[in-house]
Amino acid sequence: MDISLSGVIIYAKDVEKTAEFYTTHFGLDAHREDRLISLRKDNQEVILIHKAGAAVKLGQACIKLVFSVPDVEAFKAHALKNGLKFGATHKGNGYLFANAKDPDKNNVCISSRAYAQFNLSTSER
Repeated sequence: MDISLSGVIIYAKDVEKTAEFYTTHFGLDAHREDRLISLRKDNQEVILIHKAGAAVKLGQACIKLVFSVPDVEAFKAHALKNGLKFGATHKGNGYLFANAKDPDKNNVCISSRAYAQFNLSTSER
């Protein structure tokens, strides 16, 4: 069976404000569709934003959106100019990452992991 992840839905109090956050800070394009906003990169859907129902507790889910960037420090500096402050930069196994929150308190991460070179010997798995 061929299975792939087809998308991520973010529930937001203010879908416009949340869409603006991701378009401003992560270069995604917003496209309004029916009752949600589709955020795309290079015409590929990345995130769907849907209006949160009254019973939804925002920022409580165990999820983190990870955006791959080749230079974490350069991205942090650029984001800060646009009003987004990331926390401390952390070191992983050959890569850097930093965290922030979106307007609905969802976890957002920038990471250079996709650009890292890993030595995946059996002892490191």
